[in-house]
Amino acid sequence: MQQPRLYRNTFNTERFASFTLQYRDTDLWIGVDHGSFCTEMAEFLRDEVVHIWNCLEGYIQNHPEFQTSHSPIILPENAPETAILMAKAGSRAGAGPMAAVAGLFAWHAGETLRQKSGCKEIIVENGGDFYLFLENDLIMTIYAGTSPLSEKIGVVIPARATPCGVCTSSGTLGHSFSYGKADALMVSCHSPLLADAWATSLANRIQSPDDIQPVLNFSEEFPEIQSLIIICEDKVGIRGNFDTKFVKK
Repeated sequence: MQQPRLYRNTFNTERFASFTLQYRDTDLWIGVDHGSFCTEMAEFLRDEVVHIWNCLEGYIQNHPEFQTSHSPIILPENAPETAILMAKAGSRAGAGPMAAVAGLFAWHAGETLRQKSGCKEIIVENGGDFYLFLENDLIMTIYAGTSPLSEKIGVVIPARATPCGVCTSSGTLGHSFSYGKADALMVSCHSPLLADAWATSLANRIQSPDDIQPVLNFSEEFPEIQSLIIICEDKVGIRGNFDTKFVKK
């Protein structure tokens, strides 16, 4: 059963016309500029989501390690393209393929809209993982549960850096598995699949606030990481190319 995602109530409905799409474990919130919105979007995107699920489930049935591995795996060339993309993203980040599954669906929905609908702006959110295609800059705040820094820090996503992915992992919130204890770890990459895999992988390294700086230092080795914000308890670490702002509620 899908859990209600109350944080979506804070999304900008003046800027974006939105709809939701649920199928199996995928629960998308999709926003586009009002001038591009049409009701047919939900129908053709649902067909795309169903197709990807069918491909992945068919592959997992014969290769269960694809779903269960928390370590990188290499797939044969005849594997489905979507599975190969997930495995490559996971391998780059030192994680299993499923670390990129939410980013995969967000990316595919966003790119399908961008190529078929000519939207000026697109946001696809899938459990805290985002695909963004923007005409103007956007400030995204970070929800970090009981941390005193929750929703106090905003990252400025520049329109010139999109399309891109912005993904968040947590060891204290949500249903996704994590070895770590970060309240929130947000990563931005050009690819939503990479952002998703890196968010999972880096969050696994955070056991206490003392781990924030070593993880920031480690992330510098990977140029695809455009921005990284780590919140653990009352401490925050920030690295990257995007501006950040402290938000007053």
